[in-house]
Amino acid sequence: MRSSGRNSRGSGSGSGGNNYRGAGNRRDEQQQRAGRPRPEERRYDVGGGPQAGPGPKAGPKGGSQGGPKGGSQGGPKGGPKGGTAKSGAPKGVGGRGRKPNAPARPREYEAQMEERNRARHDKPRVALPKTFGEVEGERLQKVLARAGMGSRRACEELIDQARVEVNGKIVTEQGLRVDPEKDEIKVDGLTVATQSYLFFALNKPAGVVSTMEDPDGRQCLGDYVTNRETRLFHVGRLDTETEGIILLTNHGELAHRLTHPRYGVKKTYLAAIQGPLPRDLGKRLKSGIELEDGYARADHFRVVQNTGKNYLVEVSLHEGRKHIVRRMLAEAGFPVDKLVRTAFGPIALGDQKSGWLRRMTNTEVGMLMREVEL
Repeated sequence: MRSSGRNSRGSGSGSGGNNYRGAGNRRDEQQQRAGRPRPEERRYDVGGGPQAGPGPKAGPKGGSQGGPKGGSQGGPKGGPKGGTAKSGAPKGVGGRGRKPNAPARPREYEAQMEERNRARHDKPRVALPKTFGEVEGERLQKVLARAGMGSRRACEELIDQARVEVNGKIVTEQGLRVDPEKDEIKVDGLTVATQSYLFFALNKPAGVVSTMEDPDGRQCLGDYVTNRETRLFHVGRLDTETEGIILLTNHGELAHRLTHPRYGVKKTYLAAIQGPLPRDLGKRLKSGIELEDGYARADHFRVVQNTGKNYLVEVSLHEGRKHIVRRMLAEAGFPVDKLVRTAFGPIALGDQKSGWLRRMTNTEVGMLMREVEL
């Protein structure tokens, strides 16, 4: 009995092994008939077209050829979870959506699309009437503040006090808009220099030539304004040895009127001469001294200081001929040792040091303009 048991177990194992191998072969045959490769024959290629085999997700829930829960070609349980476009599978893998590896849009096409979208949203600007558009001009108080009349609040107080006039009319309301380039603006009767003009007063030393450039290389007026971006020019002249005030500006019309005989702008000089002086010297100068180019008359004469034979006299006249003061006093018998111009119209030299350049105040510019009817 024991031997028969061993024989039966041995025969059973042998037949069982044969049966196991037969079942495996039958399963492989079934998979081949179903279109599924053996496990050892499956490949996992990345990318590829229809002939490249299953996609990267081929397996139990695989792609186009599916596993037990197969794809579009289906296994026993193929269905909604397959790789069709409606099942939510990636486009291009076993579905009916975009083709796999579709080419990207060219950059030119993308740029055209962007321009088209912008043109659709950019609406043409509506031309509004002037009453609704930007108001022309600047506020009066802002123009006055920029011209140096004080802060905007201080300029508003000037308007409230009826001290400002525009084009001959007194302004009493705030917010008036003006054009600084065209409108005439005055404060207390003096014109305000609202445009981009420059006005300087220089105390010219002796030995400086009254030109902006000197071809001989001598010191000239231009040496004092070399760092100015705007070109300036001098108003009138002073001879080389005469000291005193000389004006520099870029306002052509003002400079022309200040030197024109029609407006008769007065210039004042201090002259150092040797005495004794006769009492009628002032009368002679006012009545006129005959020179080679005609008579010259002084508007005012007085003795400022006397120390022995040294006299310091003040002479005012409105003429602008060359060396006019020196020639007049020399013709009267009193040659000039030193000459200084102390005032040009309403602009006085004051305590300004020799060689110093200063910017004129807005009040001084207004007085100059009133002097020549500007």
